[in-house]
Amino acid sequence: MADKQIKITYKPLWKLLIDRDITKTELRKNTKIAPSTFTKMNNDQQVSLDVLARICIELKCGFDDIVKIEF
Repeated sequence: MADKQIKITYKPLWKLLIDRDITKTELRKNTKIAPSTFTKMNNDQQVSLDVLARICIELKCGFDDIVKIEF
């Protein structure tokens, strides 16, 4: 497991945005997250915990509401 990259997905976040009628652009601007970071998220690449925390604070939700570990 040590040499294996952990696979994560932000599908729960994208679904939450759709459910709440919020665009990715609105979320990015409200949380002041760089466009390049959102590109990483669109490609299911890891981002910092700080970024995820800012999203959770903005959406008033928990980490498990926006990210999922894929096995």
